Amino acid sequence: MHRLVTFVAGTVVGGGAIYALTSMTRQQPTAIAAPPIRTPAMSQPQQQQQQQQQLPVRAPPVQPRQLVLEGDNTNNEFLKYGNPGPVSDFLLRSRYAASFNRALRNPNWVAEHLTQDNLKGTADRSSSEFKEDPQVPAPFRALLKDYYRSGYDRGHMCPAADAKKDADSMNETFFLTNISPQVGKGFNRNYWASLETFVRDLTKSFDDVYCISGPLYLPEKEGDKWMVKYEVIGNPPNVAVPTHFFKVIMAKRTNEPGFAIGAFALPNKEIDNATPLTSFSLPLEAIEKAAGLQFFDKIERKTGVVTPLCAKTQCTLNHDSWKKKKPNGE
Repeated sequence: MHRLVTFVAGTVVGGGAIYALTSMTRQQPTAIAAPPIRTPAMSQPQQQQQQQQQLPVRAPPVQPRQLVLEGDNTNNEFLKYGNPGPVSDFLLRSRYAASFNRALRNPNWVAEHLTQDNLKGTADRSSSEFKEDPQVPAPFRALLKDYYRSGYDRGHMCPAADAKKDADSMNETFFLTNISPQVGKGFNRNYWASLETFVRDLTKSFDDVYCISGPLYLPEKEGDKWMVKYEVIGNPPNVAVPTHFFKVIMAKRTNEPGFAIGAFALPNKEIDNATPLTSFSLPLEAIEKAAGLQFFDKIERKTGVVTPLCAKTQCTLNHDSWKKKKPNGE
């Protein structure tokens, strides 16, 4: 049966999008019995003659078709002159790792490891500037001009406030490979910012916090069809505007076995601060299916090993935590 998320019947994130995201129905094929095959009766001499003729024949072993991962081998006739991709640029920075999508000019994901110690620092974002990432080939870069008068903020996946270690670490969070177009008022400057603070505050009760953030492009139902629609900003159009964003969080205490995992998907639109964070909580597998990603796949997902994050800590946001609001467009 469908596992529907019932937060306000899905209206906060979008009923159609969440229905598509969490529908995990699997229909098993029904086995059809083959009719019995009738063979003509044989006399005893005929049976003995047939048995003598049936020599044991050992079938040759079936060789499994090997799965060749992208980039592992181009020594074949099909890729003689090159592998077309797709290419996801992997970027390793001081405070995060990221995968960049060249077609959408957005991150696929941005991963962080947060502790009380590595969040310390005095770096100030006031001297940081947004910049295009030279590690991505020019034809596939997100450009500063794409965001100019677009109506969207340049929203961080790894927040600048997570990189106060030093100025270089802070500046790295302003590469456009760490940025997605986000609705400003009510989202990037408010609800999303409060969620970022929530993740940082988890380090007060957990020794290690791992957070992976990224965009989603979810379908909505129009009539009897499911449609994925998103805006593209820039002139000419260059950067896709995600419909939603996810944060997948894993937290661990060194003196306790197991892991606490939470997964959240938020719509890229203004969200009322009264909306509880748990309204956006989803099964981890639902976000994996929508994003085409696997999170923390080295952890065995079974009872006793993985506990829901919101069962280990109170999943509430403190919207008063931002004493200094983000500048417009950031």
